[in-house]
Amino acid sequence: MMSGKNVIVFMSDEHTCSVMGAYGNDLAYTPTLDELAQSGVRFDNAYTPSPICISARASFATGTQVFKHRCWSSAEPYYGQYPSWMHRLRDRGHEVVSIGKLHYRSARDDIGFTESLLPMYLANGGVGWPKALVRKPMADFPEAAEIVATLGPGETAYTQYDRDITVAAINWLEQRSFGNSRPWVLFVSFICPHFPLSAPQRFYELYRNTELPTPYDRNPATRLRHPVIDQMREFWNYADYFDPKTEIEGLRNYYGLCSFVDDNIAQILEALRRSGQWDRTQIIYTSDHGDMVGNHGIWGKCYMYEDSVRIPLTFCGLGIEPGVNKTPVSLIDISATIEHAVCGQAVEAAKRWESRPLQQFVGVPEPDRPVFSEYHDGGSPCGFFMLRQGPWKYVYYSEGYPALLFNIESDPQELDNIADRAEYESNLEELRTQLYEIVDPEEVNRRAFSDQAIMIESLGGIGAIEAIPTFNHTPVEFT
Repeated sequence: MMSGKNVIVFMSDEHTCSVMGAYGNDLAYTPTLDELAQSGVRFDNAYTPSPICISARASFATGTQVFKHRCWSSAEPYYGQYPSWMHRLRDRGHEVVSIGKLHYRSARDDIGFTESLLPMYLANGGVGWPKALVRKPMADFPEAAEIVATLGPGETAYTQYDRDITVAAINWLEQRSFGNSRPWVLFVSFICPHFPLSAPQRFYELYRNTELPTPYDRNPATRLRHPVIDQMREFWNYADYFDPKTEIEGLRNYYGLCSFVDDNIAQILEALRRSGQWDRTQIIYTSDHGDMVGNHGIWGKCYMYEDSVRIPLTFCGLGIEPGVNKTPVSLIDISATIEHAVCGQAVEAAKRWESRPLQQFVGVPEPDRPVFSEYHDGGSPCGFFMLRQGPWKYVYYSEGYPALLFNIESDPQELDNIADRAEYESNLEELRTQLYEIVDPEEVNRRAFSDQAIMIESLGGIGAIEAIPTFNHTPVEFT
C-alpha cells in the first residue's frame, strides 16, 4: 500500500469563525465540524489571503499571495496561468477531483484537476462580475437590496446545489474501487452559507426560538470612521436594507445555513467510513473567507475586520494529534499541506509567510509567524493590506489613507484603533517594516489598477461593462 495519505478538503463559502461551535459559539449547531476540530488541530488564527471569493480561491490553488498570481478581483480569475498544487499532484499520477464551486474562469482551462464534477465557474462566460474593475470613479451596486428581498426560510438554487454536491461526493466515495491505489485528493466545495439568506426549514427551526447575539459596533455615531471603510460601506450597503427585525431573521438564516453545511459534511463523512478509506485519509475544513454578519454595521465580506478575513481551519486524520494551535496560518498553506500529506514533500518556502505545511506547526507552533492578506476588488478606492503578527493586526491603506492598528488579544472585536497613539508608534513602525519586507504595497496597488485598466479596455470600456449582466451572487451555472 502507498505510504502517502488521501486528503479531503471541505471548503464552504463565507463561513465566519464566530458562527461555529468549536470556535466558541455555543449557539451554533455544528456538531460535525466541531468533532473534526476536536479530533484534530483547530487553528485559531487562520486567515484568507483576500476577503473575496475569486482572489482567495486563486491563492488556494497556487499557494501564493494575490500580488503574485494577480487575480485581483471578481473579474480577474485563475485559469491555470500559474502552477497549482493540483497540477503538481496530477503530474505525479495522483487522482485530484473537485466537486462543487470552483470560481475559476471556465471549463476550457486546465486548472489541474483530473476530474471536476458539478463545477461552478465564473458567470458571463468566464467574465465574472466586471463592475469590480470600476473603482475610479466607483460603480454603483443596487443589487445589494436583494439581500433582504430573498430572506428565508426556504430552499434556493444554492441549497439545492449543495445537496447535489453532497450526493455527488457520496457517489464518488461509494462507487469507486480504491484497492491499493495511489493517494488521492477530493476537494468538496460548498456554496453555503453564502447568501441568499434562506436556510432550509429544518435548519432554520434550530434557531427560531433562539436569542442570537445582536451585532456589535453598529452605531454610526460611535463606530470607527475611516475614509476607505466608509466608502466601502456606501458601496457594499447591504446593512442599509435591514431593520432590527429583518437583521435577526438574517442571522437565523445564516446560522441555519452553517448547520446545513455541517449536515452535508456529516453525510459525506459517513460515506468515507463506509468506503474503507477513513484510516488513510486526512480531512481539512475551511472557508474561502468570512462574513461580517452585521458587526460594525456591515454584512458581507471584503474588509480586514476579523469576521471577514479570519477563517475556520481544522485539520484531522491519520498522524494528526488533537490540539489548539495559535500559529497564524493562511489559506495558501493548504497547498503545501496537501502535497506534504499525499507525497511527503511540498514546494519549499523561502520565507516564513509563504505556503508551508500545517504539519510543521502541529508539534512546533510559531505564534509570532506573520500572515498576510490584501484586497483590490470592488468598492475600494485603493488596495489595502493586512499583516497579523503576534497580538497585532496592522492594516495598510495605499495612496496615503491612514493605517489601522489593533491588539487582537486585548481587543478581539476591533473597537479601538490605536494607530495614532504615541505609545504604539514603535509597534506601528515595526509592522510597517515587516509589511514592506513582504511586499511594496504602493507598487502592488499601481500594478493592480494598471491590470484592471487593461481588462476594462479589453471588455470594451466602462460603457460595455455596464451592459454586462450583473448580480448579487453568482448564479448556479455549469457551462
